Amino acid sequence: MGEVRVKVKITNSRDEVAAITGQMTKESVRSYEADALVDTGAVTSAIPQHIYNQLGLVTIDKKVVQYADGRNDVVEATEPVIFEINGRRTPDEAFVIGDEVLIGQTVLEKMDLLVDCRNNKVTPNPARPDQPVLKVK
Repeated sequence: MGEVRVKVKITNSRDEVAAITGQMTKESVRSYEADALVDTGAVTSAIPQHIYNQLGLVTIDKKVVQYADGRNDVVEATEPVIFEINGRRTPDEAFVIGDEVLIGQTVLEKMDLLVDCRNNKVTPNPARPDQPVLKVK
C-alpha cells in the first residue's frame, strides 16, 4: 500500500461570501488547487504557510497539536476555508503547518468520502454516491 493523494481545491470562504453578496467579483475569489496527502491519522486538515498567505486567511485560534513522533507544538488554526474534493465541498478550519496540504478526518467525514488504501484513492461513499449525508446525532 502506498500513500493516498487527492486533488483538492481550497477557497477563502470570506471571499466566496463576498462574491455571493455582490461585494466582489466571482473571479476575485482566492483559491488554491493542490495534490494533497490524505492523512487518516490526522483529525484536522493542514495547509502550508504559503497557501495561508496566498488565500489571505486569518488566524482565529492557536491549538496544541501532536505529531506522529509524540512531540507537541502550538500552531495557528485558520478561519473556515472551503475544501472541495471529487465535486463535494465543506467548510472547515485548517492548521498552518508543514510543506504540503494534508486532508484529515473531519473533512473526509463531512464530505462522506471513503479512503481506499489498497487502490490509493478517495471515493464517495457508495451508499450515497450523489451527495454526502451527515449524521446529526
